[in-house]
Amino acid sequence: MPVVAPNHLLKTDEYWMARAIQLAAKGRYTTSPNPRVGCVIVKNNQSVGEGYHIQAGTPHAEVHALRCAGDNATGATAYVTLEPCSHTGRTPPCAEALVSARVVRVVVGMTDPNPQVSGRGIARLEAAGIHVTRNVLTEQAIKLNPGFIKRMETGLPWVRVKLASSLDGKIALANGASKWITGAAARRDVQRFRAQSCAIITGSGTVSSDDPSLLVRPEQALIEEYPLATVRQPLRVVIDSQQQLSPKRQMFTDEHPVLLVNQCCQAGFTSKVEQLTLPLASSGKTDLDALLRELGARGINEVWVEGGAGLAGAFTGAGLVDELIVYQAPKLLGDKGISMVNLPDYKQVNDAPHLKLTDVRHIAEDIRLTYQLVTDTKQ
Repeated sequence: MPVVAPNHLLKTDEYWMARAIQLAAKGRYTTSPNPRVGCVIVKNNQSVGEGYHIQAGTPHAEVHALRCAGDNATGATAYVTLEPCSHTGRTPPCAEALVSARVVRVVVGMTDPNPQVSGRGIARLEAAGIHVTRNVLTEQAIKLNPGFIKRMETGLPWVRVKLASSLDGKIALANGASKWITGAAARRDVQRFRAQSCAIITGSGTVSSDDPSLLVRPEQALIEEYPLATVRQPLRVVIDSQQQLSPKRQMFTDEHPVLLVNQCCQAGFTSKVEQLTLPLASSGKTDLDALLRELGARGINEVWVEGGAGLAGAFTGAGLVDELIVYQAPKLLGDKGISMVNLPDYKQVNDAPHLKLTDVRHIAEDIRLTYQLVTDTKQ
């Protein structure tokens, strides 16, 4: 049964673009390294075809929607969250598919952020006589793909640093005990963040003390309507600049890919463990900016940093964090507990990182706080 836009509630273009954005979000876990894109084909104010991009190398959102619409695409309007592609990659260009389907109008949420191709898809549509309306619900369209957009514009992935702390800012007791500060619902939420990330970065200290797998656990994540038969596992990146880790650690033997960042190639690791040498920063630690640029060059859109206070502090202190995701538990661990972030001994308050709270929500008994780093502290 076709969906009909209620004109008395919302502007028609915004209504249908909102639907396309809903569709695009269904691919949040699986499209990497491609962007999340949704498409709705509308004729006579009714949806005649819908689709979203599911996985790289498979048809894009426009193709799914056009196949669904069939002959009804002729004379219709296509609502697409991201400018239709104009180049041939692993799939044919979507702009050509829309031209061939003889749609008469295309409404675009945002233009392609890749400066080498931005605007070319729109130009192809307009050259074919198709009317194009740009920038409808652009802010919402941007939120679908923060990592893809940042990588296209800067070469760097979007970086989220995960922290779980007590109300008094501690991540563990003085003896190192930390299981479990947060509840099961918060841990499920972490699993879903892992699932949507392209890579998870951790440090040698976390691997030594916890021996984690850092894999997405489907039985814990409980993701509804997952579009693939098996869960896509992110690349695990382990920073071990001092060559402290044994090849017998869990994540090095589970046959899932790992990128081990060290200073020399070590023997004993399986073929699933790629070893990478990067320059050291002035601190003697791995250059994190160089690491992020390497990941960006590999098509990594979103990074999830899950480690200890040292790694969280290193990313934060270097200004490389886009979002801090803090799970705050209703517990007090006391002044002897381990603080959640190790940062330099600042001499002035204004020298410390400034944060902007962008989201607050209850995750069962815990609270999830999302912060962005503020670079201009004069405002």
